[in-house]
Amino acid sequence: MEPLPCRTFEDAFAAVHDGRARLAMIPIENSVAGRVADIHHLLPDSNLHIIGEHFHRVHHHLLAVPGTEIGELTHVHSHVHALNQCRNLIRELGVTPVVHVDTAGAAKDIAAQGEKSQAAIASSLAGEIYGLHSLKQNIEDAEHNTTRFVILSLTAEPPTYNESETYITSFTFRVRNVPAALYKAMGGFATNGVNMTKLESYVGPDFVAAQFFAEVEGHMDAPSVKLAFEDLSHYSEWIKVLGNYPAHPFRKTAANQGA
Repeated sequence: MEPLPCRTFEDAFAAVHDGRARLAMIPIENSVAGRVADIHHLLPDSNLHIIGEHFHRVHHHLLAVPGTEIGELTHVHSHVHALNQCRNLIRELGVTPVVHVDTAGAAKDIAAQGEKSQAAIASSLAGEIYGLHSLKQNIEDAEHNTTRFVILSLTAEPPTYNESETYITSFTFRVRNVPAALYKAMGGFATNGVNMTKLESYVGPDFVAAQFFAEVEGHMDAPSVKLAFEDLSHYSEWIKVLGNYPAHPFRKTAANQGA
């Protein structure tokens, strides 16, 4: 497929809805900077389905116009998540971070300005494309710096259930406004042996009952997952399954390495 760059996540969703793109690939969380802001709010209302996931190891470079010395820098430009992934270096250099729409766009702007006081945090490829020099490489705060992406489609494409394979089910739900509702809702996953890999809350529009974004290991056709969702439905006002898809091999590798 040919990549279609979009300025915002909403634009990427719209491209799929309008037929300009077959799929959208959206970053959802990073091992250093945490979850990507707004995604958990945007996904439930996007009317798109998660059909896959991808984990990508991210290496950042400190890029500047040729001839720049690192001591000349006063500002560093990049996407907010890239800046958050390189806090240690930014603090060490004492430079001012400046947020851009994306990392490659920041590199392009720095190349166009041609000022030695300005740098960008971006990939080595962006440096090559825009003729920038890498003052420092692999500047991310942690060696494990990895971003997880989800792949979205206009139509659901659930895989055929195979007991020997590992699957992920992503969903949102809203608990009833009664005491211990979340505790009871989660009990069904525990008693049925379904491993929950993610549970994040965000307040609803009325600030009364919390909404949750959750992920579990398992296929929706697996008996244990079916029973767990039956239990969940008793204590939830609504449940929306966002996707049921194969687990990326990175999960098994990370588990074996104790990551």
